[in-house]
Amino acid sequence: MQIREFTDADWDAVWPIVQEVIKAEDTYAVEPDLTPEQAYEFWVAGQHTVVAVDDTGGGGILGTAHMSPVRPARGSHVANASFMVSSAARGKGVGEALVRYALDRARADGYAGMQFNAVIETNTSAVKLYERLGFRIIGTVPGAFDHPVQGRVGLHIMYIEL
Repeated sequence: MQIREFTDADWDAVWPIVQEVIKAEDTYAVEPDLTPEQAYEFWVAGQHTVVAVDDTGGGGILGTAHMSPVRPARGSHVANASFMVSSAARGKGVGEALVRYALDRARADGYAGMQFNAVIETNTSAVKLYERLGFRIIGTVPGAFDHPVQGRVGLHIMYIEL
């Protein structure tokens, strides 16, 4: 797998991944019926966006990530990142590769830490991955996410010092 910068030519392959993830309504607090244009604004515009590409011959896009400062101005020394992996590629290390890329990029760019503001507590595979890579839960907002199956569940705020 290769992780590389997103180009506009990738959008036709990234859009189905974004659409699949947001329509599931179980990991992102985003309107599930975004148009492709709205989704592009949400996922790509103004951020450092990358794709994970299958380099075993297929060349398909397996997942994507975007990174930016968590806040502007006096909060811009802390990075934020978000990740989406195609359901067909889950469990194959794509998410971990994207998180490692984001951490390496944040370190190279001189960020002091990385903060995730809304990790849904029922997304246990992501929580376990982030903890294994050194993030810790620094707080949980109880009932802040209305999960489509489990009802109101907490949103973790997770942080790693870089």
